[in-house]
Amino acid sequence: MSEFAAFLGIDWANDKHDLCLLDAMTGQKEFFQLAHKAEVLDAFLRQLRLRYPQQPIAVGVEQARGPLLFALLKYDFLTLYPIHPTTLARYREAFSPSRAKDDPTDAAYAAELLHQHRDRLSAWTPDDATTRTIQLLVEQRRRLVNERTRLTNRLTAALKAYYPQALAWLPEWCTDLACAFLTRWPTLESLQRARPTTIEQFFRSHHSHGALLTQRLSEIKTATPLVTDSAVIAASTLLVRAFVAQLQATLHAISQHEEEIEKLCATHPDFALFTSLPGAGKVFAPRLLAALGTQRERFQDAQALACFSGVAPVIERSGHSCWTRWRYFCPKFLRQTFVEFAGQSIPFCGWARAFYHWQRSKGKGHSAALRALAFKWIRIIWKCWQTKTPYDEARYLAQLRKTNSPLIALLEATTG
Repeated sequence: MSEFAAFLGIDWANDKHDLCLLDAMTGQKEFFQLAHKAEVLDAFLRQLRLRYPQQPIAVGVEQARGPLLFALLKYDFLTLYPIHPTTLARYREAFSPSRAKDDPTDAAYAAELLHQHRDRLSAWTPDDATTRTIQLLVEQRRRLVNERTRLTNRLTAALKAYYPQALAWLPEWCTDLACAFLTRWPTLESLQRARPTTIEQFFRSHHSHGALLTQRLSEIKTATPLVTDSAVIAASTLLVRAFVAQLQATLHAISQHEEEIEKLCATHPDFALFTSLPGAGKVFAPRLLAALGTQRERFQDAQALACFSGVAPVIERSGHSCWTRWRYFCPKFLRQTFVEFAGQSIPFCGWARAFYHWQRSKGKGHSAALRALAFKWIRIIWKCWQTKTPYDEARYLAQLRKTNSPLIALLEATTG
């Protein structure tokens, strides 16, 4: 007897959704097509609950996160099994070498894969609400940071075409000062028409003063315009104003996300474990907390975490050939978190700096050396997380000396 009364495979689309219900007792399959409406999905699942009262149903979905999982989370009789798209594609090709593909068939394959091989799949167990909120916020913040970079690059390109002096006077574009400056004086002509006292008062109100302010005022007075064509200046001014407005909104959104992340992390019981890591700071401590969560049974050892995050390499063998490559399929943001933290730890951690330079001396590139350092950090972070013990560098170095690690010699050679 199966522990589930039925297996439901779902192929999720934009306008309609195909479902295949496989009954555990009879093995019969039923196909359904639902419109993309919350009310339709809710009515279908309520009927399913009445059909199998007090019995759990396994659901196979072709995504690890997203709107479908969030929508199904409120139904307590469903056990969700995320299926990797590549896994389902290979399973389909095993029985359909022609690679014929159809949405109802994909739903049937998902239900069948779940029925026959669910012991090889992991059920999705959501973390607590605070941790999941932090996970979403840190990912959203990173996307906003990428948007900020995109906007500053486009703004720089626009200014180079008609107003390059602004780039020299305001080298930091991700500030309220730069946005306010360009909003008030989007052209060199408008800036030079302003009184020096007005410009000086503007910079002082944004906490910019001293020798730098004097230099700016002198250069503004004698600056020569790069372009005098009114058509170019008018069009470029409108474009710059649009970029500045978007940049201001993005900077405000980043600030809001950081405030909310800081507030939630202050109440999280595990946050102190990650603030103890050298170089983690306000950015990477929340990201590492989101990466591991609170479910300590999720990763049985550090190797499982390294493989899941994509930091651990993959070894392939065929005949007499053997080669190593990095993992193609993994949570990209998770791998990015560990690798970027490894790079951030180098200025603040002696052994990490020594290990990185050792990897570079072996001929590895910058990215490969960072991944190797991230692999080493994962073992440390996992142990601290499992034992709920903050990181102590003196204790770690003592353990390295106890095991005669070659890293101690490297560290002593670097510091010596």
